[in-house]
Amino acid sequence: MCQIETSTNGNRSVDQEKEPLTWMFWRKRRYIVAMMVHVGFLSSYTMRVNLSVAIVEMTKTRSFHNGDGTAFNERELYFDWSVQDRGIILSSFFWGYICTQLAGGFLSKKFGGKWVLGLGIGLTAILTLLIPWLVRTVTTMIVIRVLQGMCLGVTFPSTHNVWLYWAPIPERTRMASIGVAGMLVGTVIGLPISAFLATALGWESIFYVFGGFGVLWLIAWIIVVPSTPAQDRRISKDELEYIQRNAGASNEKSLNVPWKSFLTSKPIYAITASHTTDTWGTYTMLTQMPSFLSDALNYDLESSGLLSAAPYLLMSFCIPLSGAFADILQNKNLLTTTQVRKYFNCGAFLIQMVCMLMAGFIVHRVWSVVFIVIAVGIGGFALTSYSTNPLDIAPAYASVILGFSNTFATVPGIISPALTGYLVQNQTVDEWRIVFYIAASVYVFGTTVYWFWCSGEVQPWALTKNRRISEETKKDEISSEGVHI
Repeated sequence: MCQIETSTNGNRSVDQEKEPLTWMFWRKRRYIVAMMVHVGFLSSYTMRVNLSVAIVEMTKTRSFHNGDGTAFNERELYFDWSVQDRGIILSSFFWGYICTQLAGGFLSKKFGGKWVLGLGIGLTAILTLLIPWLVRTVTTMIVIRVLQGMCLGVTFPSTHNVWLYWAPIPERTRMASIGVAGMLVGTVIGLPISAFLATALGWESIFYVFGGFGVLWLIAWIIVVPSTPAQDRRISKDELEYIQRNAGASNEKSLNVPWKSFLTSKPIYAITASHTTDTWGTYTMLTQMPSFLSDALNYDLESSGLLSAAPYLLMSFCIPLSGAFADILQNKNLLTTTQVRKYFNCGAFLIQMVCMLMAGFIVHRVWSVVFIVIAVGIGGFALTSYSTNPLDIAPAYASVILGFSNTFATVPGIISPALTGYLVQNQTVDEWRIVFYIAASVYVFGTTVYWFWCSGEVQPWALTKNRRISEETKKDEISSEGVHI
């Protein structure tokens, strides 16, 4: 006989686990899975951003001195690529990335998120290892980057399939935010480590180190993480029962997506608008902040590189903090799921809008940096909201929803850098102001759409037969404060 303490919060029913959570995450198998996802995202983002540093060394121009003491520049004969070539190479990743978003969702439903996520990162690691051996021309480099984008395009949708089985509803936001935080940590450490490796060991070492790490992660992922808790021989009976009681997973793997209802669902477009808004600001700053610091604020290159990592360091703290805070607010019945999603997402966007306006209006050597760091970093609260929202509204189709939204959210990665390059041709302060004002306007758009169309409730069209029966059963159960079995 066991007692399940059950409470309700809007559409949420919470069963408490016998052994409480502690800081010793390794005692809970589900949090080992969350940390493995975290490290996987960390690895994927180091491989995503390392070329930004490596390409500088690969096409480096060095100064040599004549016998009379005069200096002249001579390009290193690694790769004689023009500035335009480098721009195309750096953007080519997104060409592949945008192609596999929906495919990632469908493949995860068919084969399981474990294998799609693992192979996506693992194949990217192998391609990274091959770069020093295969790349001889611009075309070859572009082909490899497109393939890497296609491989990593499945990662975000596939993680939702992992959470569907491993993340209990009361901890879903927290676990998802732990995993997603890995991408910020990967960005923060990937850039300076790449610079160190290029200086100390040559540009080839960047790809060997990060590619090798990705392969090691894949091996550990396959060994450590089962596809579902029921397949885990190391999980305790108490934890397994707790996950199964609070899981949102459906056993109906062959479900067909109800496309008419899907494409006419306002909450899906709220998620898509929010996701696209967030990536516009993130990609704009990720690609242009070093140039802004150098050209408009007169920072040297080394300082620009360090300061450019600061926003993502702040975001790496905001993501797990916001995830834990969101779960507390919901589990204690202080706010409904819909309210938490709206307040976190729209509140973050409004703060980001103000900070972008201030950064562009002031253009001050210190304060502009402070406002940019806050603007990007506070986005962690929005990220945990919209990235977890698919599991709220349609758990069985969450990976497909995220693939759908991430398809649109990839477009800013292609458009924003090109638009910024067109706007700031002379690198003047007035030109940079336009970039910040556009970003602020995009945040207003995202706030408006998400506030009016967001929902934290499971949508009627997303209820499978088994899920519908489960929901009706829970409505009967939660009429009393405790249920005894």
